[in-house]
Amino acid sequence: MHSFSITLQYIFTGIAVGSIYAMVALGFNIIYNCTGIINFAQGEFVMLGGMFMITLTTTWKLPSLVAFPIAVALVVLVGVGFERIAIHPLKSPSVLVLIMITIAGSILIKGVAMFAWGKEPCYLPHFSSETPINFLGATILPQNLWILGCLAAVVIVLAWFFNRTLVGKAMRACAHNRDAARLVGINVKQMVTLSFALSAAIGAVAGIVITPIILMDYQRGAMLALKGFGAAILGGLGSGPGAVVAGLLIGVLESLGAGYISSHYKDAIALVVLLGVLFIRPAGLLGSAEIQRLKKF
Repeated sequence: MHSFSITLQYIFTGIAVGSIYAMVALGFNIIYNCTGIINFAQGEFVMLGGMFMITLTTTWKLPSLVAFPIAVALVVLVGVGFERIAIHPLKSPSVLVLIMITIAGSILIKGVAMFAWGKEPCYLPHFSSETPINFLGATILPQNLWILGCLAAVVIVLAWFFNRTLVGKAMRACAHNRDAARLVGINVKQMVTLSFALSAAIGAVAGIVITPIILMDYQRGAMLALKGFGAAILGGLGSGPGAVVAGLLIGVLESLGAGYISSHYKDAIALVVLLGVLFIRPAGLLGSAEIQRLKKF
């Protein structure tokens, strides 16, 4: 392959992986905007999405088109159940307490997944053909197109939801001022529950579409959550467009670093870039000095 084709190949690979980071970052932002906390169980939603999809398609033999929404719904139930059991009953908890609860939830979900599916990586067939598509000397797996399509669908649906629906606008109101939202009759706790449901759904979609490429095991969610959190910070915590741009950027930089330097340093390269940007612009690429939560997706 010529150097141009090789570089293009790395970019294609990075965009596919970066799309997953972007979806995970969007999940972080939704809960942060509504509650002011970082949900460290977000990576486990990604892992559960892949695991449920594997069970539904390989054990229960359901078609992928049927199994996909069922797997997402199951993860949403887990997310809502976690919020209702661990967070909803608390009265005026501190942010630190809420963060510790999400960390404990992450550990618990990971342990349950280990007992349910074991420690070995699980395989999920590609959604369509595994024959690569040639483009300018580089190749694109059809599964990568599924990933890009899912990211585009998530962005469009979220933009429509937050800007065009009454419930979405209520969530934006909670993000701006929870006390004022409560005074005008918005049930803030219901909005928090909904934020966990949306975050879990996005995480499940990310986990389902990436599993055919990377395999999935009970520990996989932690690293995906770390990269997604990095994308959320790099893009500007609370910024939807920033999460997408930063996720794609981190994915491409990782892929280029792994190809031209060493795969051992790809994580370090992404983190160095993250630190460099934050030194120059602490609010992130598309963040503001004061985070404008959900004002504009």
